[in-house]
Parts: sequence; structure tokens; C-alpha cells
Amino acid sequence: MRQFLDFEKPIAVLEGKIEELRHLSTEGDINIADEVGRLQQKITKELTQAYSRLGPWEKVQVARHPDRPKATTIIAELFTDFIPMAGDRNYREDHALLTGMARFRGRPVAVIATEKGQTTEDRIKRNFGMVRPEGYRKARRLMELAGRFGLPVISLVDTAGAYPGRGAEERGQAEAIARSIQACLNLQTPLISAIVGEGGSGGAIALATGNRVIMFEHAVYSVISPEGCASILWRSSDHAKEASQALKLTAQDMKQLGVIDAIVPEPLGAAHRDPETAIANLGDTIAKELEAVEGMKPKALIADRRKKYLKFGSENL
Repeated sequence: MRQFLDFEKPIAVLEGKIEELRHLSTEGDINIADEVGRLQQKITKELTQAYSRLGPWEKVQVARHPDRPKATTIIAELFTDFIPMAGDRNYREDHALLTGMARFRGRPVAVIATEKGQTTEDRIKRNFGMVRPEGYRKARRLMELAGRFGLPVISLVDTAGAYPGRGAEERGQAEAIARSIQACLNLQTPLISAIVGEGGSGGAIALATGNRVIMFEHAVYSVISPEGCASILWRSSDHAKEASQALKLTAQDMKQLGVIDAIVPEPLGAAHRDPETAIANLGDTIAKELEAVEGMKPKALIADRRKKYLKFGSENL
């Protein structure tokens, strides 16, 4: 059953009416085609209006929608011959982070992806997409292999942030994130990073320090969650909406600030309404950005990455 966000309530009412009509049509010879068509037109109009005026807080809600395509779905749609790699050879496997070798449109690549999970049981197993130190160390393992075999790396990021639990801190969470960022910066092959849902704090940038960074149209990318920011500045998470305005976290903000290189368009009503089209658009954008850097030599790729991140805070901000 589809879940509706607060600003989608008028659409929920219209779709409810369509379901009622379809139920009636099964009980007799009632012709409902014209009425359903009229309601569908109204839904399209409502969706167009609602999604054309989304504010930052509404974008956060869309980015967190439970039906938004997850990493496992994206990998299944965009990649073939995916061979997962597990464990960090130090502590254990982190199910919040998927890594492995695959083919992207025929070319061999390495894949890194945060996974939030689909069902309640799966979300618990995946730790709601919050990566622990062993996950970031696993990502470094994959990047080292990719560098050794000359494979481009594609990372898919959808996380509220790195796991902040005591155990993670005891096992060196900060060091693991820093080393992952370092591995991204020193990678001798192309790194294309995609923010597909939430891009939260250092937990996201540890996997998204790429030559090219792209974002879904309704994804968000920020140094802290709106709730976390509100708790610090206003001493209450009730001010999350105001915090989201101040954080400049939308894809449009990120593009204007020069933090990302391209915005991936989402179908009308966002990716959770039409995952297939959204994923196809993502694949096209990844292919375009990969093609732009694939011919660069290792030293040029590293220099390109460092230049990209060193200029933040000067001409763009």
C-alpha cells in the first residue's frame, strides 16, 4: 500500500476515489473509464503543483520516503554480474554497506552502496543504512582492489549518517571515516558518486568524495540532519523545518554551490512513484559523468578530485 506524505494528502484522496470506483466496477456493468480519466488528470495536476513548490523540509521527507528505490534495487537494475565482497578482514561484515564487482553497461566496475533496507526486519539488519567502522574499512578494501585492477568505482549513497553508537566509536569510527575519505581522494581510477536519498554528514562524504558527484532531484545532502541541527541551535528538534532552510541541503542548492556536478531528474511525483524511470535516469547520468573522466590518467584523476574539494569555501560559498 502506497504511503503518502503530508503534502500529498489531496492526491491520496483522489487516488482513494479511483480505488472506490474500480471496486464498484467489479460489482456491475458500470462504466467508470471517463470518471477515472478525469480523476487521473486531477492527480497529475496536483502532483505537478505540489512537486513544483517543494521546500527544503518537504524534500527531506521525499528523500526519506520508505518506497524510494534502495541500493539493492538500483544495483539489480543498473548492474549485471554483481559479485558481492564481504567483511573488512579485521572485525566483521557490515550489512549497511554493499560492496562488490559488477558490470555497468558492459564495462567492469566496482560498486559501493549504503543500504537502508526494505522491510522492518531488513532495516534492522542493515542498521537503517548507518555504516559502522568495519563498513568503511570494507569500502577501502574495495577501492584498493579497484585501483589495482584499474576499475572505475561507482558509489550510491543513502544514509542519515555514520552509526554514532558506543561500539562504533570504540572501534575507531572517526578514523575509519577519515581513511575512507583518504582512499577516495587517492584512488587512481574514476570515482562517480551518487546521492540517491539522504546524504548525511561524514558518513556520506566518506563514500562520496568523487571526481563527479550527482544527486537525484529530490535527494538531500547536508553536514547534519535538520533534526540534529535544530537540537543544537534551537535546543529542540521541533525546529527541523527552519533548520532545513538554513542548511542549504537540496540538490538545487548543492549544484548552485558547486558541491555536485549534475542533478538526476526524477519522474513526476518523485522516485518512489516510478522507480524504474528514476533508476534509468540515474544510469544515464552515471554513464555520462563516467565517460567524461574515464580517459584521464591516474595522476590527473587524483589532481581533479583534490582541486574539486580544495576550492570549496572560496569562489562557490
